Amino acid sequence: MKLSEMREILNSRGIQLTKSLGQNFLHDANQLSKIAGLGELSPTDKVLEIGPGLGPLTEQLLASGAKVLAIEKDSRLIEFLRERFANSPNFELLHDDALAYLKEKDRDWRDWKLVANLPYSVASPILVELALGAHPPERLVATLQLEVVQRIFSPPDHEQYGLLTLYLQLRYEPVEWFKIPAGCFFPAPDVDSATIFLRRRAQPLLPDAQVRTFHRLVKLAFSERRKMMAKLLKQQWPADRVLDALNQLGISPQARAQTISLEQFVALTKLLA
Repeated sequence: MKLSEMREILNSRGIQLTKSLGQNFLHDANQLSKIAGLGELSPTDKVLEIGPGLGPLTEQLLASGAKVLAIEKDSRLIEFLRERFANSPNFELLHDDALAYLKEKDRDWRDWKLVANLPYSVASPILVELALGAHPPERLVATLQLEVVQRIFSPPDHEQYGLLTLYLQLRYEPVEWFKIPAGCFFPAPDVDSATIFLRRRAQPLLPDAQVRTFHRLVKLAFSERRKMMAKLLKQQWPADRVLDALNQLGISPQARAQTISLEQFVALTKLLA
């Protein structure tokens, strides 16, 4: 979909895009093709797309023959999307708030792939909801703010290393990311953008029963970044257990959460679970 076509559709339907819904529509054909390509789609695949907008990425996803489930919150776009893809039997459209839908529906996403240009205002919680759910998708391909992408790929002891890094990397391996110029969107966003590709780990780092413990432990450890992690963890676990676990792992009792690697947090979870 060319920028001129996008403008014409919006004008003819009297639709003014709103910042509150994170509506910056990607129209560049090369970038859309790169994003769809990261999905490595075939007719046997099932794809979750959140925030399809006017459907430029949807069109490429459907061209692969894959089944596409799109969730769109803006009622003004629903009618257009239904008309545009009326003859696509492998297309399903839900008019819903995607984050609320993911929280309410205990759906099995294991055989699905997320490929989407996510609304920036809710992108992080959507990714966390999928990643920490009982049955996470096979891969996550998403366009986000560049700052969020850098947090996801951040190494330990870096200022951007934190909860989002660990929540996503527990279940997913970061594969690659690429930047997208602001001029590829309409309207052009005020922030830098990038697309990420995360692949679900072939072997889980933790059994499903311990994922919630990991989530609770990491959240508590980062609740006050300047405080020693041991002191924070003692709010939830007995002091002797915390200190013994840290000693077994060779972690100083004075260590702060941002210096602890994913592997160390996983090991700590196993000892405290």
